[in-house]
Amino acid sequence: MLLLQLKNITKRYPGVVALKDVNLDVVKGEVHALVGENGAGKSTLIKTCTGAVVPDEGQIVIGGREFASLTPKLSEQMGIAVIYQEFNLVDGLSVAENIFLGRAIRKGIVIDRKAMARETAEIFRQLDIDIDPNELVANLTVGYQQLVEIAKAVSQKAQILIMDEPSAPLTQAEAESLYTLVEKLKAAGVTIVYISHRMKEVFRLSDRITVMRDGQIIKTMNTADTNLDDLVKLMVGRELRETYPIRKDCVSDEVLLEVENLSGNGVHEINLQIRKGEVLGLAGLIGAGRTELAELLFGVKPKTGGRVVLNGTEIHPRLPKEAIDCGIALVPEDRKRQGVLLDVDIKGNISMPILERISRFFTVDKKEEKRIAGYYRESIRIKTPTLEQKVKNLSGGNQQKVIVAKWLASEPTLVIFDEPTRGIDVGAKSEIYALVNSLVESGKAVLMISSEMEEVMGMSDRILVLRDGRIVGELERKEFSQETIMGLASQG
Repeated sequence: MLLLQLKNITKRYPGVVALKDVNLDVVKGEVHALVGENGAGKSTLIKTCTGAVVPDEGQIVIGGREFASLTPKLSEQMGIAVIYQEFNLVDGLSVAENIFLGRAIRKGIVIDRKAMARETAEIFRQLDIDIDPNELVANLTVGYQQLVEIAKAVSQKAQILIMDEPSAPLTQAEAESLYTLVEKLKAAGVTIVYISHRMKEVFRLSDRITVMRDGQIIKTMNTADTNLDDLVKLMVGRELRETYPIRKDCVSDEVLLEVENLSGNGVHEINLQIRKGEVLGLAGLIGAGRTELAELLFGVKPKTGGRVVLNGTEIHPRLPKEAIDCGIALVPEDRKRQGVLLDVDIKGNISMPILERISRFFTVDKKEEKRIAGYYRESIRIKTPTLEQKVKNLSGGNQQKVIVAKWLASEPTLVIFDEPTRGIDVGAKSEIYALVNSLVESGKAVLMISSEMEEVMGMSDRILVLRDGRIVGELERKEFSQETIMGLASQG
């Protein structure tokens, strides 16, 4: 039984055709994976199903009812719920209030917050999520906010659940809980459209896979009838020779960054060294202190003790600008809130850290700004019709590329990558990895935080494991294994 059909869907934006004559059939009770590079049109397509985007042409058929377009309310009434890649939570409300946003439980005319907290606690119990229903969403990490989004969608008891990169900010253990949940929902008859760049979970969870490229459907196939190599080739239109590109042995004996007994922002007595030409990985569960350590080094939060020495000089960054002036860059975990200015165009975002360098007498050299932005647009393949495009109009992955370009333009000595490939497709990942390699091969150093175990092992020369704000283990490359890292991260 076809539950959802998209017929000849076309959507145009100024200068670009986002969707071109797209046809998609989703069968009741299946997990249907939607894959493709960033900018392929996946998010735009699902937004036509949720009423967030009105197609220029085509029809949407749900349970036999045909629509030229939907509104968010009508989509919900037709049994569609969605977990977007970018969160739709209200920071100033509690977790329970977010779960029941627009559907508040009432006692008469009064909102019954206790009842909502009880219902939320029961949903969390079923999903094995440990979050206080009365906690403010603003106080949660990105990973926990994603779990709230998942619980919110599940609470709506939808017939069709669309998941756009739901596992992207989750650790391996949390992702396993998500996979179990998807399998339970499928067994209960829920139809799931699952968008992901993590190919292992696509093969694990899906019954069928649809590949998109450049706003068009390339092929739909049974998952059992394809393999990773063929799928990647369909997605990117070319073969990727290596997941983690080989780099030269470029680690120097010269220490670039030395941290002694650094404390503050929830981390305690951190001691580490990063050498020139080295990628140092930080592993750990959500809440272990990885992002908190990055914030200390970048001057986002104040340290309460310890020393930071960069290139032989002790530094005291109290603001991000001071860290940038010292030669530190941070590609943040939360690109939407911390990485870009969504209403500013691409070239304006890329030039932000280097305005003083490309200005004379307080006037920006527009020609140089455009040259630099154009260089990074080509080198890391930012998909855009023009550099004047506002960043909010780009796909999530291309927004991430703009952030990376911005910091590469600042020519830093130390680059901190916090979840650098979250929500990025396999082709773009290989380009980010190549950029990391080029940075360290040129004598810079990289501190890489990643919840993807294969990524942190594939890219790092050494790995530090954090738990409860402390370093609990240091591993050389020959000692890397998922079991060892997870054992250190979770014991205690």
